[in-house]
Amino acid sequence: MTTELRRLRNYINGEFRDAADGRTIEVVNPATGEVYATSPLSGQADVDAAMEAAAAAFPAWRDSTPSERQKVLLKIADAFEERAEDLIAAEVLNTGKPTALVGSEEVPPMVDQIRFFAGAARLLEGRSAGEYMEGMTSIVRREPVGVCAQVAPWNYPMMMAVWKFAPALAAGNTVVLKPSDTTPASTVLMAEIIGQIVPKGVFNVICGDRETGRAMVEHPTPAMASITGSVRAGMQVAESAAKDVKRVHLELGGKAPVVVFEDTDIEAAVGDISVAGFFNAGQDCTAATRVLVHESIHDEFVAALAKAAAETKTGQPDDEDVLYGPLNNANQLKQVSGFIERLPAHAKVEAGGHRVGDKGYFYAPTVVSGLKQDDEIVQNEVFGPVITVQSFTDEAQALSYANDVEYALASSVWTKDHARAMRMSKALDFGCVWINTHIPLVAEMPHGGYKKSGYGKDLSAYGFEDYTRIKHVMTSLG
Repeated sequence: MTTELRRLRNYINGEFRDAADGRTIEVVNPATGEVYATSPLSGQADVDAAMEAAAAAFPAWRDSTPSERQKVLLKIADAFEERAEDLIAAEVLNTGKPTALVGSEEVPPMVDQIRFFAGAARLLEGRSAGEYMEGMTSIVRREPVGVCAQVAPWNYPMMMAVWKFAPALAAGNTVVLKPSDTTPASTVLMAEIIGQIVPKGVFNVICGDRETGRAMVEHPTPAMASITGSVRAGMQVAESAAKDVKRVHLELGGKAPVVVFEDTDIEAAVGDISVAGFFNAGQDCTAATRVLVHESIHDEFVAALAKAAAETKTGQPDDEDVLYGPLNNANQLKQVSGFIERLPAHAKVEAGGHRVGDKGYFYAPTVVSGLKQDDEIVQNEVFGPVITVQSFTDEAQALSYANDVEYALASSVWTKDHARAMRMSKALDFGCVWINTHIPLVAEMPHGGYKKSGYGKDLSAYGFEDYTRIKHVMTSLG
């Protein structure tokens, strides 16, 4: 007996459609390794149709009042709450994440973030109006940029979609959004929900692969391209967008240093750091992946962290006491396994370091010590449930190690010394510095990095402003 596969479809101009040429992609449940759905493999004709719809809808949406856009976003937030169980179920199929954690750690923040941007919609104003030249008054207008081509990743398919469409719609832009080819289900469901609230063409979803995303970015219609993904993908988007000088918003990789000084409460720090490193199978750009520990407490800290890893559970979505589910796909399992297989002789696997079971893409919570600064696993993003540990002798060396990577998204400092925490937070070259905590995010504060972690901000008023443009209007008083 065969199980009928779900059939996911694009959402363009207020209706669901197959790809114009009928091509599809098989979608795999990472918790089982089995195909559960097909989704469109969208080509140029589908991209053209979505862009045409978004462009046609833009003038009316742009000219809607902030209060009107606010009402729409609040309705979307309410609808997401009402359909929470359906969204959770779709995301669990997408990702294999623990059902309870999707319900507690993802849907409520998503709803809150939409409501934040609903409020931000009513703050779309210029900074100044005044006379800066005799007989002339200047006004600064803040306007939407136009059609936005947006590409969301597979690690947080729903939440990253929210981070993209909510500020864009709030500012008066229209959207063509592409989910990852491995995680389209929840985004297609979101289109069903949003489509009942927004005017036709304002919000469009097209499914597909890397080439679909490339066609979106290279299309002449969008004024802005926004992507959350790998450094490689971000570089390709920036290069493609440069051909017609599109705006680009990039949230790329991370390699967060976690600097633990000798005065830290080891037990408390290990508890928080292990969760921040292993949550979502470490598939988080801000994950606590690279721990730097003062030499005086290094051995005690490593032993405690290895014990915490051994006590951390991974498993099926409905298993009890599971912190995280599988890696998202077979390629990601191969990548994570490869880092461990290629470890240098001086490295020591303190915990984990192996696949769990033969069904799905599960990987054990892993701790690796004895590493040097130039080791591959220290320098490159693993994007799995792997925490590395290095020792340092003093504050200067800790800072040198922390900043000596190509990424610059997130970091944390663990110390009871306030002055030291302030010195480190100033000198750490990362877009976010947490002190005695790691990974909390709030809608009101910006998220984004430097260097190869990209540019532009998500969340906050800063993220909202990224989806606007500035116009100077000067008028004669004569």
